[in-house]
Amino acid sequence: MDYPSVEQLAAELKRVKYRSRYRAVLRSTLYMLIVVAAVAVLVATIWMPVLQIYGASMTPTLSEGDIVVSIKGSDFQPGDLVAFYLGNKILVKRCIAGPGQWVDIDEGGNVYVDGKLLEEPYLTEKSLGGSNIELPYQVPESRYFVMGDHRVTSIDSRSTVIGCVEKSQIVGKVFL
Repeated sequence: MDYPSVEQLAAELKRVKYRSRYRAVLRSTLYMLIVVAAVAVLVATIWMPVLQIYGASMTPTLSEGDIVVSIKGSDFQPGDLVAFYLGNKILVKRCIAGPGQWVDIDEGGNVYVDGKLLEEPYLTEKSLGGSNIELPYQVPESRYFVMGDHRVTSIDSRSTVIGCVEKSQIVGKVFL
C-alpha cells in the first residue's frame, strides 16, 4: 500500500479548505440576496409603492404607461397628486380640497376652494366635466376632493361614482 506524500496531503487539504470556504461564501451571498430582495419588496409595497399609469385622466401631467413612485403619508395639500384605491384598482388624481373645505366649479371649469379661485397652471383646458354633485360642495371629514387633469373625460370627485376619497383609501402622494 502506497501512502500519499506530504505534498499530496497538503494539496488535498488545501482543496478541501477551498471547497469549504467557497460553499460558505456562496451560502452567505445567497442569504444576503434573499434578505435584500425581501427588504426591497417590503419597501416597495409598504412605504413607497411603484405604480404604472393607465388611461388618460391625468394628461398632460401623466401619460399612459408612465411609471410613478408614491410615498406613504397623510399630509396632502391642494395640487398634490395622490394614488388611491377604488375597488380593486389604484387611481391617480390631483388633490383639490381637504376635509371641511368648500369646493365650487363654475360653468367655465374654474375651481374655487373656500371661495378662492384655485390656480391650476398644470391644466391645458378647463371644463365642468361630468359633474353630478350639488355645488358648492363641502368635503366630508377625513375625505379629500380629487380631480383628474384632463377635466373633460376624467371621472373623479365631481361624480358620485367615485366621490370624495377616504383617507384610508389613499396609497400615497406621487412624488416621482
